[in-house]
Amino acid sequence: MLIYCKRCVMPSTKPDLHFDDQGVCSACRSYENRKVIDFDARRDELLRVLEKYRRGGTNWDCIVPVSGGKDSTTQVVRMLQLGLRPLCVTSTTCDLSDIGRHNLDNIKRLGVDLIEMSPNPLVRARLNRIGLTEVGDISWPEHVGIFTIPVRAAVQFDVPLIVWGENSQNEYGGPAAAAENNTLSRAWLEEFGGLLGLRVSDLCDVYGFTTGDIIPYQYPSDDDLKRVGVTGLFLGYYMPWDGLANALIAQANGLRTYGKAIEGSVVDYENLDNYQTGIHDYFKFLKFGFGRATDIACLHIRRGRISREDGLEMVRRHDGKFPWSYLGKSLEDILEPLDLTVDEFVDVCDQFTNRRIFQSDGKGNLKKDKRGNLQKQNYDNR
Repeated sequence: MLIYCKRCVMPSTKPDLHFDDQGVCSACRSYENRKVIDFDARRDELLRVLEKYRRGGTNWDCIVPVSGGKDSTTQVVRMLQLGLRPLCVTSTTCDLSDIGRHNLDNIKRLGVDLIEMSPNPLVRARLNRIGLTEVGDISWPEHVGIFTIPVRAAVQFDVPLIVWGENSQNEYGGPAAAAENNTLSRAWLEEFGGLLGLRVSDLCDVYGFTTGDIIPYQYPSDDDLKRVGVTGLFLGYYMPWDGLANALIAQANGLRTYGKAIEGSVVDYENLDNYQTGIHDYFKFLKFGFGRATDIACLHIRRGRISREDGLEMVRRHDGKFPWSYLGKSLEDILEPLDLTVDEFVDVCDQFTNRRIFQSDGKGNLKKDKRGNLQKQNYDNR
């Protein structure tokens, strides 16, 4: 049976989310604890850390992994405000959107050096298909590359400090949400980086890739990390971290938004760079019964911007719709590089649908409306 947090609208099906005896989820409790943090002291701590890594013009002071989105744009702005010279590193998304291209170029216009790594698109398409059909995540290679490529750059260019944004475990709830978990390491990636049990080492042994095919997806060796002294910190540990505030800062610095609520979402300012994101979010809905609209509603409920009742209405209207398009691009066109038809995609969707959450008819077929949208079980009581 689905249980929903008494404070936000997150269900108990979310992996690594826990509820206390008052029915409040760990993500809400984590945010509650952040309200009493002395961020002035945290800022002083950040300044002391950054001072250790300043190079005085002999090299970049830090690496900032960037996608061009609201958060990474804000990360760059913050580093520039603090007088650092960052090297921005991009692991290009799987299917870069036009607006994503604009926003990535906009980061360069802030006045930084930027390296964009675009992995082999033929290998990437194969990995997208494997991720989708094997573990239900079309974005699996992107999730890996986001964490490996900036670290490889840190080793390659001898820049020890990597400045990440938020600790997703802290924001969305999970076992690594504690305050002391303010750094990103190999162990964090393997445990919480969204690999879903499909390890990079499996790619050669099981799927026939060569080691040369998967260079961008391999974490540097421990010896290389130690030699350079690579350290990754979460900026959200040291500064108040809020998606809407970041969006406003990023827009003031040239970020372009979509102009209307993105499909499956309730805002226009996030997940703008990858046409495949709609599929990724839809599979979360199939597996766990919630999607992007739930995520965003919960963030705003916790911050007191909307009521729980308003959040419920937003979720009911926008969450979990079949992804016929994303950012205006059709599902058929999005699937074309993966050599999948829409009908084949629907079959994959059905394989990953949690039938304890969604209704089936007397023959075991999933109940869907004329737009292909699923119907939740009647026990969906919030």
